[in-house]
Amino acid sequence: MRLTPLRDESAEQAHLRARLLRQRGGVHGPFEVLLRSPALGDPLERLSTSCLAESALPPRLRELTLLTVARLLDAQHSWLAHVEKGRAAGLDPAALDRLARGEDPGFVPRDERLLHRFVHQALTRHFVDDDTYAAAHGEFGEAALVDLTVSLGTFAALALLLNVFQVDLPPDATPPFPDVTAFPPGRRTPSSR
Repeated sequence: MRLTPLRDESAEQAHLRARLLRQRGGVHGPFEVLLRSPALGDPLERLSTSCLAESALPPRLRELTLLTVARLLDAQHSWLAHVEKGRAAGLDPAALDRLARGEDPGFVPRDERLLHRFVHQALTRHFVDDDTYAAAHGEFGEAALVDLTVSLGTFAALALLLNVFQVDLPPDATPPFPDVTAFPPGRRTPSSR
């Protein structure tokens, strides 16, 4: 990781660390970075928890949203933290393997195909075409579309924290994306640090 370990924590940093330990069992991934800015880290962590626990989307689609964002933004740490949760929520392991390789995942359930298309358009084109929007509105409803869009931004922020600050993968982890071999070119791979 690009950041050095925190030495003298402020009261706000200590409070956030204690909450993360209670709620998440540790301070991992992007939350290591967010400790440096508890004024933003605390609400961002709460928002990310809400996106995964309280969204109008079902848990399977919440996990698919996070995994699609992780793949599109090359956030291998996020992928590793959530791929088993996605499988447990009912996502097809073979489709997730294809998504990790950067291929068309070929999701069979209509709602998964539609959500993947919506997320892909929003993050690569920065807009969602009328047909996709209408189909997603009809399938998920307004509240879920708002939740989905907020989740995209939240998960993208966490992915950027992981990548910009080069948060190391767990020591025993195999990088999940075969086309992502280093942070920027010429740097060591996330798993070789």
